[in-house]
Amino acid sequence: MSRKLKDYLVISLKGLAMGAADVVPGVSGGTIAFISGIYEELLSSISNVNLGLFKTLKNDGFKAAWAQLNGGFLASLFLGIFVSIVSLAKAIKYLLENEPILLWSFFFGLVLASIIYIAKQIKKWNILSFIVLILGAFLAFYITTLNPLVSENSSYIYIFIAGAIAICAMILPGISGSFILVLLGAYKPVLNALNNKDIKTVLIFLAGAIVGLLTFSRVLKWLFKHYKEITLAGLTGFIIGSLNKIWPWKETLTWRINSHGVEVPFNQQSVSPFTFDGDPQLIMAVALAAVGFIIILGMEKLAVQKK
Repeated sequence: MSRKLKDYLVISLKGLAMGAADVVPGVSGGTIAFISGIYEELLSSISNVNLGLFKTLKNDGFKAAWAQLNGGFLASLFLGIFVSIVSLAKAIKYLLENEPILLWSFFFGLVLASIIYIAKQIKKWNILSFIVLILGAFLAFYITTLNPLVSENSSYIYIFIAGAIAICAMILPGISGSFILVLLGAYKPVLNALNNKDIKTVLIFLAGAIVGLLTFSRVLKWLFKHYKEITLAGLTGFIIGSLNKIWPWKETLTWRINSHGVEVPFNQQSVSPFTFDGDPQLIMAVALAAVGFIIILGMEKLAVQKK
């Protein structure tokens, strides 16, 4: 595929959006990849990392291997993701602690619109599609109700395993890799490593992520190739079920003390903004949800015009 510099800049911008989503525990970068029109190319390109690629490198040289890998696309995308995660980690942490309702409202609108977008990709609905959608929704909803691990494990082996598991969620629309890290008790150690420039921990996490990514991408690629409509229905269900996690108004049922000695929410449930104990910031929340919704509609319109 022949691309110009402008095309790679656009891909990097999509990577920035994916990275921003992945930092938030409840929003999937895979959702952003899907609605920005690069999801299947991403899966296909990642799946190209195999023994055949190394044979091409040995026999035909770097240029041929780079083309087989679709290296320009992957390099541009992951550069955007990396820059976004590193630069936005502190900002997202601040907003999660100080303006959670407004942050969740924006992403709620964004994810809600993405459900409509992905569902529209399904050309033929049947009973099996609806069953898979419902099962996906229930599974994702159940995951959002699970309690995080009480202890935060920062051992290198655990960080590696957490990276391998979380990356599967990061490329799966509707399931947040950051939320999986929260459930595993690895979110804070990884976020602290980024903020404190703990290079060793970050590299171990990335190594785990690479292993998980190369494995799971092949599974998704196979599903899209052989059962695309059913897979899309399942992904739509996953995203519907995940809305519970990013619902802006929460009631904290139990608290815990984190590694810094600070009391933080442990178990929460979604509540109505009208019964929320505190300022629901309803007008601003609705406005930001609308902004998120409109952004997705704009991205869809641009994708249609490009086609």
